[in-house]
Amino acid sequence: MKIKREYSFSNHRQIWRLLPTDSGKIVIEERNVETKEVFFNCLDSKTGKKIFSSFQLEEKFWVGIETIYKDILYFHKYMKPDMPHHKGIIAYDAITNEILWENNDAVFLFILNNKIYCFRELFEVREFYSIDYRNGRYLDEFKENAAEINILREESLQKNNFEGYYFTEYYNPENEVNQSLKIIINNLFDNHKITGRVEFIKLNDLLLLSYHEIVESNKYNNIFLAVDIADKKIIFEEKLNTNVRAIVPDSFFVKDDLIFLLKEKEKLLVCSLKL
Repeated sequence: MKIKREYSFSNHRQIWRLLPTDSGKIVIEERNVETKEVFFNCLDSKTGKKIFSSFQLEEKFWVGIETIYKDILYFHKYMKPDMPHHKGIIAYDAITNEILWENNDAVFLFILNNKIYCFRELFEVREFYSIDYRNGRYLDEFKENAAEINILREESLQKNNFEGYYFTEYYNPENEVNQSLKIIINNLFDNHKITGRVEFIKLNDLLLLSYHEIVESNKYNNIFLAVDIADKKIIFEEKLNTNVRAIVPDSFFVKDDLIFLLKEKEKLLVCSLKL
């Protein structure tokens, strides 16, 4: 059982989101709230090789990613700045690094079988329709038939492919049945000044966990550990955040055989694991 540092990435900007793709890439969204700019980067997940870097749309800040489908990023704008409602779809090809199409009126709902389902806002009603994921051409009209759209949405949720993803869960000693895991985490509490909840992922006999240790009043270090459960031995340790004044949740996740670690809000560390 081994964990190996593969590469790191940082532009010294705050990392907002990490979005792995089904084709072995990871898209990194960075935001600078002071200058009100957002940047998008894409790496090969295995090697860290840059596919594109610091990409910006014409709108520099009020924009985000709805989803990634077949190496196409679907961006959205907002109806109004500082408001959560999305509007518009911009399709960006991560392979050719070009904008494929843009629809300023559509509001994204979901993707199913190469079709993007969306709606347009009319006076007091919504009209639903679908468009081609590749070129944005109109395909199907559903008018105000929300019932049919909801059936298709449920089908899309069932087809969402989360295979290979492992996300953290919170440790609860009252619900945990694995005694070896309980011993390891309880020992951490006995030997460290831990505050807040412990997040963990269990992969066979490997325990990956993140916790916050009190350094001084209102200051914490966020620690990541990998523990061999059978031997109760730490095989990897990384300090993710130092002297932070608030608990930082969701600091890591696993996709296939890679661990994605977020350090100091500005750095991505990627490690490989062999179980």
